[in-house]
Amino acid sequence: MGSDENFLLKKECYDIVGVAMKVHSALGFGFLEAVYQEALALGFDLAKIPFSEQHELKIRLWGRELKKTYYADFLVFDQIIVEIKAQKALSSADESQLLNYMKASGKQIGLLINFGAPSLEFKRFVR
Repeated sequence: MGSDENFLLKKECYDIVGVAMKVHSALGFGFLEAVYQEALALGFDLAKIPFSEQHELKIRLWGRELKKTYYADFLVFDQIIVEIKAQKALSSADESQLLNYMKASGKQIGLLINFGAPSLEFKRFVR
């Protein structure tokens, strides 16, 4: 059994990154994150990829919901948290943010995508 046979949501991740590459190729780097968020949403829509933007995440602790709410940039295919950045490089704080969103949502897969570098950067995380 090859290792990529066990790659959870492989096609879906490939499709998401493909749209991000098209956006980065068309716009380049240097725009604000909000521009890439709108462009990525348009790309998902054109590719007929199901998504929700600014997906609300409730934090639960000891059987209770906390008042503080977070918002993931995207929930795609109802299974993958996608967090986008537009900065020179990704940091460990960015990775921690995505991992916390995954934990809060109960989702197993997350993609961290950075449009702020000359080449698109992305990392896939599994919880």
